[in-house]
Amino acid sequence: MSLIRLESETDFDGWRKAARALRAAEVSPDRVVWKVGDGADLFAEELPVPPVDAPVFAVPRAFLELAQDVVLHRDPDRFELLYRLLWRVGEEPNLLKIVTDYEVGKALAMRKAVGKAAYQMKQYVRFRKVEDGDEPAYVAWIEPQHRVVAKAAPFFVERFANMRWSILTPDACAHWDGEGLSYTPGLRREHAPEPDVLEDLWRSYFSSTFNPARLKVKAMTSQMPKRLWRNLPEAAVIPRLIEQAAARAETMVQSPHTEPQRRLPRRERAAETPVSVPGDSVVPASVEEVWPAVQACRRCDLWRNATQGVAGKGPATARLMFVGEQPGDQEDLAGEPFVGPAGQLFDRALAEAGVPRAETYVTNAVKHFKFEPRGKRRLHRKPDGGEIKACRWWLEHERKLVKPRLIVALGATAGQSVLGRPVSVMKERGAPVPLEDGSTAFLTVHPSYMLRLPEQADRDRAYGMFVEDLRAAWSLAA
Repeated sequence: MSLIRLESETDFDGWRKAARALRAAEVSPDRVVWKVGDGADLFAEELPVPPVDAPVFAVPRAFLELAQDVVLHRDPDRFELLYRLLWRVGEEPNLLKIVTDYEVGKALAMRKAVGKAAYQMKQYVRFRKVEDGDEPAYVAWIEPQHRVVAKAAPFFVERFANMRWSILTPDACAHWDGEGLSYTPGLRREHAPEPDVLEDLWRSYFSSTFNPARLKVKAMTSQMPKRLWRNLPEAAVIPRLIEQAAARAETMVQSPHTEPQRRLPRRERAAETPVSVPGDSVVPASVEEVWPAVQACRRCDLWRNATQGVAGKGPATARLMFVGEQPGDQEDLAGEPFVGPAGQLFDRALAEAGVPRAETYVTNAVKHFKFEPRGKRRLHRKPDGGEIKACRWWLEHERKLVKPRLIVALGATAGQSVLGRPVSVMKERGAPVPLEDGSTAFLTVHPSYMLRLPEQADRDRAYGMFVEDLRAAWSLAA
């Protein structure tokens, strides 16, 4: 029997080097005993790792990735299991795909447990502020189910790169000083930091956001195991919240219905000139009346969830009109078109093209923000054909009031609204199209298109073409 001694419980490199040499020397798994640190074995003799004189068969990358995770498991037989799999994978290259195999299944289950432990560490680390000279430092104590400190630590480096912190566990400790990540041996629980003044605030926040109507104790304890509770500040209030959940849920059911509060109140404008009302729409008699008139629009259902309608902005004598798709989140809150990220890029491109925005009229094909709620965020949703058609009534009135020489449609939605038909932006881009009222349409991309491009080189190239389109449009409108 050969005794192979590893330096630590997570010594993957040491195991890999020894396993590679043993496999090359055709030492079968039943002839190898793996030990960590000191300690002897009555039935095995500690031997030096044999040299590798001959090439070893190629090991699938999937096996190495699996082994790196399995080594972090607390199962004392993990090194033996990995060596048995290594011995077999030489003759069974597709072994890891046979999930019904007992040893493969066991290794996969161990990797899953390690991944869950790393996830829980990322979720349930609670830093406490400690005094350390002039600069604050933060220390956390956690007892992960498996040895996942090194696996999880890079997550905290990325998330808390600007603060100094340490994560203490019984296995190992991770430290970040703002420049480099280091590790030291594990510590005992008594080295955990004392509670700080922020924990009462955290417990209050946790209690106020706890939803008794959605309580599922089994699911909660599965995601937040009770063995971690003694290290979590909020754990002190969990039993009380569970006990009171039924009564609180009943109170919620019996409470009267309330209307949801809008994110911002509708903005008031001074120009409240009386206007005529044909059917369900208010007809503006001037550019100044467009904004208050849009607030009364009920031509489609988008007004129900938007903060306010967003009409066009610009002088009534503008010879160049820009039409975008719809207001975004920031436009919906501000009540003005093109003030968000796409609007800022639009302003920069106008300046480079020599187009004074103050001399142009900027509006959208659709006047209310269409979105999908996602947590606290509102994600843009593209208007459908019915919404574009319903809101085209407003764009036609804006065109009659401003009488621009050139109308630049920014994107496919704007092009469909201006031309009354579906358009292909890239095929029709930059080609003037005469309109029935004597003006001319000009199609280009929407500024948000450039923001969505993943590569900087592509964004730069698209931006340069966009600036050239704007320059050409200003020349045509002269």
